[in-house]
Amino acid sequence: MPTQRTRRDFLKFSAAGLAASAATEALGARPSRNTGNPGPGEITVRVTDEIRRFEVAPASAWRPSSGRKLSGAIITLNPENKFQEILGFGAAFTDASCYLVSQLSEDSRQQLFHELFHPSELGLNVCRTCIGASDYSTEVYSFDEGEPDPDLKRFSIDHDRGYLLPALRQARKVNPELFLFSSPWSPPGWMKANGSMLGGSMRKKYFGAYAQYFVKFLQAYAAEGVAIQAVTSQNEVDTDQDGRMPACLWGQEYEIEFVKKHLGPVLRAGNIPTKIWLLDHNYNLWGRVIGELDDGDLREYANAVAWHGYAGSAEMMSRVHDAHPEAAMFWTEGGPDFTSPDYATDWAKWGRTFTEALRNWCRSITGWNLALDEHGRPNIGPFSCGGLVTIHSQTKEITRSGQYWAFAHFSRLISRGAHRFDSQGIEGDVVHIACENPDGQSIMVITNPATARRVVLRMGALVAELTLASNSVTTLAWR
Repeated sequence: MPTQRTRRDFLKFSAAGLAASAATEALGARPSRNTGNPGPGEITVRVTDEIRRFEVAPASAWRPSSGRKLSGAIITLNPENKFQEILGFGAAFTDASCYLVSQLSEDSRQQLFHELFHPSELGLNVCRTCIGASDYSTEVYSFDEGEPDPDLKRFSIDHDRGYLLPALRQARKVNPELFLFSSPWSPPGWMKANGSMLGGSMRKKYFGAYAQYFVKFLQAYAAEGVAIQAVTSQNEVDTDQDGRMPACLWGQEYEIEFVKKHLGPVLRAGNIPTKIWLLDHNYNLWGRVIGELDDGDLREYANAVAWHGYAGSAEMMSRVHDAHPEAAMFWTEGGPDFTSPDYATDWAKWGRTFTEALRNWCRSITGWNLALDEHGRPNIGPFSCGGLVTIHSQTKEITRSGQYWAFAHFSRLISRGAHRFDSQGIEGDVVHIACENPDGQSIMVITNPATARRVVLRMGALVAELTLASNSVTTLAWR
């Protein structure tokens, strides 16, 4: 099916409230997180493929394996072998996203936030904010820009009061369990060697002031009713983006010193419970992470890692886990390209990405911009990212990306507190992840980017048969 037709016929909903009838007619009623109470042995099935969008498909069932003639590749499930606990799924409240959302009518904004955050809908609950400007902002700004101000007398979050903080408050009202973590793309320019938020590197003499900058940010946000549960010291520590956007180089020894001698101690002294996550960059920096976690003094304040998937491969995270199994892992950035012809249909690509992150110890998956316009804007940087949803700059029509539909297969049914359990089998393109929710319900997500194929699920003495559609993501649920 052509992408344009898919976006209009299946992904469109009107910002004026006409969406409910259009989406219900095209997609069926939006499903709730609760899959109901399937009977003994019944497996409920939801599918996204070239025709369906998270649509109920014919159920399967567990049957005794003895005496049955089976056809298909085998996936073996071992629920007794459990791994990491799941925190949740979400995307980023960038300045750009919040600005676009603020342009919607109140009714449209409420409808969108209900769909994205309410536990009965997409249920996004682990989201990111930016400490000052990122490349997806309406302007370059920090909370203390200008001449050097080491006492931070000029510090102010006034910029964020316009539309960013209202969006965060509204989202948390829709989903009170919203977990927020925050990342700076750059310290204030006067703290850096080049005097600018664009590119450059940090100056060590301002480490103390910068730690207080974090404290002031966290306290100011809390005073506005928006508590932040975790921070990273720098977004993408290993690049200055050639000075084309807010960015800052942070060497390994800089991050170690800043966290263990400045940021960690001031948060502890202020009784601020916000956690510190390290790195916030790509898989291929796994060696750096091991080196940082080898420092026992640093681990007193930070024992978690934030990962991006732009370079390297997901199994590199498992190397860190092998060296430091107590360290928590979180996947904190990745989004679609609005220029890609499969922007609206690349759910299988994202299903694989999310699955690989979860199979390599990540406890959460957080995409990039919640919303951008049809040109990937507002954008002051060099990259052509798209939003989880697109809000048309003129018509305010809202369309959903392929990444949105991939998220649906994870976030709608895998609950906070679920534990991943062992699933093995199938070589090649098909990937899968299995979890057990706190209420005992089992959820399995299978991504098949290739042609249709039969698979057999084996769990102890039970088996179930299933046909995977081509270019599909399938979620199974059973008790």
